Amino acid sequence: MMKISNKDKLQRNCVLAKEINRQPAKLVFLKLIGLVITIMLGMCVAVGTRIYFTMASSVRQANQGHVMADSSFIAQQKPFSVLILGVDQGIEGRHDQGNSDTMILVTLNPKKGVATMTSIPRDLLADIQPSKKFYMFRVNSAYQLGGNRAAVKTVSTLLNVPVNNYMEVNMKALKNLVDALGGVDVKVPFSFTYNTKFVKGMQHLNGNAALDYVRMRKEDPQGDYGRQKRQRQVIEQLIHKGMTLKSLNNYRKILNVFAKYVKTNLTFNDMLSVAFKYRSCSHHIVQDYVHAHDAWIGGAALQVASTSELQRASDLTRSNLNLKKQKLHNEETRQNKLQKHLKWKKKDPFENYIIYERHSKTKVWTGK
Repeated sequence: MMKISNKDKLQRNCVLAKEINRQPAKLVFLKLIGLVITIMLGMCVAVGTRIYFTMASSVRQANQGHVMADSSFIAQQKPFSVLILGVDQGIEGRHDQGNSDTMILVTLNPKKGVATMTSIPRDLLADIQPSKKFYMFRVNSAYQLGGNRAAVKTVSTLLNVPVNNYMEVNMKALKNLVDALGGVDVKVPFSFTYNTKFVKGMQHLNGNAALDYVRMRKEDPQGDYGRQKRQRQVIEQLIHKGMTLKSLNNYRKILNVFAKYVKTNLTFNDMLSVAFKYRSCSHHIVQDYVHAHDAWIGGAALQVASTSELQRASDLTRSNLNLKKQKLHNEETRQNKLQKHLKWKKKDPFENYIIYERHSKTKVWTGK
């Protein structure tokens, strides 16, 4: 066997060292960058997978006991509508079913890149669905009488707009969601105090302050309309913040809030599609509300909307759903037509609005 001297070993090691050192510094740098990118991609896949399954679990909890809606519109990237119901269980000592404190009909049109948010006054006179069991009363009572299904059916009939999707949000969710997103910035229209002190101008709100901000209405010069505007303010800010990558830092908190306080018939795949394919709608949000007139009917304080106002709101929402405008013909417009001596431009509350029995033009409904 040939014996290798120490000198030969040294020379061989030197050759190897020279070969390694001959690699351009640029190539070594690129290999290092490639390794870092590979590690980062692996981490992203791991975290992304974790987020995916956590999200899926949260949505499944929100779906429990709910009949899933037709998802074909969302799957095909067509316009669709969703009714947001803000319910007040657990707030200010309430633990019963309660009424829907907030009703906002949202439409999203990805081709136009437009979303509409139409607030519906809680005290608006409406034909409560299903019609065989209930009749004319405050629109927010639909939720108490028949849950989200009755609320969806009532709003759909009121404005002649297809509403297949709903999102029922406990008011506690608003507080926790605002905190999870690091708070929201809103432009306070006037100074007031409602548990929290609000000063006119831009103000940063945490969860508790945001909840106070959207609940106050008695001190608002515009009453419930002013409150509806503030609600849409906060919701719009949540949409914008929720669409940013920054919210991923707190995804666990957001998903926990969603699982605990939100009920919906939107599936996980629906929400993923909306998040990625309807993103453009968040840049152009048309805020609207149904204007109504104060009225005293049978000793109860309600609001009634003129036929022209209901038609306007119907046209707005139908247009963003790419549906042709249709003349409204429902129980609300029939009742308006039977009012012979009302002056809709008069600012004072109506005291002579009469509700007639269904299918009758003369017999006054007594509530029985």
